[in-house]
Amino acid sequence: MKKQFHMTKDGIKELQTELDSLIARRGEIAEAIKTAREQGDLSENAEYHAAKDDHERTEARIAELEHILTNTEVISKPRSGSKVVLGSTVKLKGDSGLKTFTVVGTVEADPLEGKVSDESPIGKALLGKSVSDAVEISTPNDTKTYKITNIS
Repeated sequence: MKKQFHMTKDGIKELQTELDSLIARRGEIAEAIKTAREQGDLSENAEYHAAKDDHERTEARIAELEHILTNTEVISKPRSGSKVVLGSTVKLKGDSGLKTFTVVGTVEADPLEGKVSDESPIGKALLGKSVSDAVEISTPNDTKTYKITNIS
């Protein structure tokens, strides 16, 4: 069974842009391999091996992106902010101040930008909660309690 990925439209656009960029690099990489190959003995040709490694990494990433984009379900913006669901942006208030998280799929998660995976501890704690609910978020250092102030 294939895994279904969940992503926002913006996340899909970002991956498609990366895919297009990598596909455009194929010619450049092929030229680098050709140039390095023309330099002679391939067994001791560092440029050739570097170009081949670059080619392998690029092709692997292209295959990965194509697989993700083929098996992606678009997360639409929730119609109401009554409960936290995939795609919700949640504002939390706690002793340490205000925090904002958007619950997204694993591919799109980027904690530094406030995008948390629905499979992460924070995402799991938020899913299904409503405004004014208390949420306990555990980090490696401690556990803090926040109150949900807004869901959009």
